[in-house]
Amino acid sequence: MSTAKAERLLIADDDPNLLEAYVLFFEAYGYAVQTAADGVDALAAYCASRPDVVMLDLQMPRMDGRAVAREIRRLNVAPWPLLLAVTALCTPTERAESLEAGFDHHFVKPARLPVILAAIASHTVM
Repeated sequence: MSTAKAERLLIADDDPNLLEAYVLFFEAYGYAVQTAADGVDALAAYCASRPDVVMLDLQMPRMDGRAVAREIRRLNVAPWPLLLAVTALCTPTERAESLEAGFDHHFVKPARLPVILAAIASHTVM
């Protein structure tokens, strides 16, 4: 598997145990990981630090992941971050709604982290 990586990764999920697991996994691959527990905090963290990759749960309190993605895309900051939805929502319609909101990928929980890692690496090796 490629070890190419983005330097900064923002992960937002309202499940603290899952968030901790994500952090352990991605930090082991050398990512500088920042976290948020809801959509409002995720958007604020994005605006403050402009990470290379943003991984969002869709069903979060205060602001859902799709709303965060739409707002990030509306900001039109170059270069655009890679946006990853990681969610329990799994129907084709829900996947299409994620892509329409601006996500580059839609992964279904329980997500296979090596697959997400590969998607990030393929995006960052340009």
